[in-house]
Amino acid sequence: MKIGGFQKFSLIDFPGEVCAVVFTQGCNFRCPYCHNPELVLPEQFGKTLSPALVLDFLKTRKGRLSSVTITGGEPALQPALLDFLQAIKSIPLKIKLDTNGAFPETLEQAFSQNLLDFVAMDIKAPLEAYDRICGCPVEIEAIEKSIALILASGVRYQFRTTLVPKLHSSEMKAEIERWMTELGATHIFQEFVPAKVLDASLRV
Repeated sequence: MKIGGFQKFSLIDFPGEVCAVVFTQGCNFRCPYCHNPELVLPEQFGKTLSPALVLDFLKTRKGRLSSVTITGGEPALQPALLDFLQAIKSIPLKIKLDTNGAFPETLEQAFSQNLLDFVAMDIKAPLEAYDRICGCPVEIEAIEKSIALILASGVRYQFRTTLVPKLHSSEMKAEIERWMTELGATHIFQEFVPAKVLDASLRV
């Protein structure tokens, strides 16, 4: 489990919960507007944190924290993710997982083991624009399967799209809105903050 960062306290990352935030290292996408390039680009990786030390800290905060948010990077890239989630659950703490939806098999296992209390999945673009917006080839069937799994899970969720003016047209926004409405899905649009992002041409 490669942990690239750890925030001991947050009131904004898990709706309605007091949480710690674990940032995993590595991502299969190369979204130019990603705000955590140091967790995506191998040449920017820093030292990793010991999962055991993170778990030890979380145990000392039982009663103060109610939950943990696992974000990245892309957490589902981590082979040891499910074991890490099980360890957090045993404390016990609730878990929110942030994901790009590229690994539905991992989501399916996590749901089947009742390891997740909230899932936030990024909807990067209309499906036909995924490769361009994500900066790499994307298996669209995996994205669709993850969406279906989340909707059928009974677990709290949120689909979200960061709108980047230079990348997302008004037509793309409307298409995403239609898509999510047809699914009956809970979805929000997020404002792009052009600060620390992967592609320097998008920075201000």
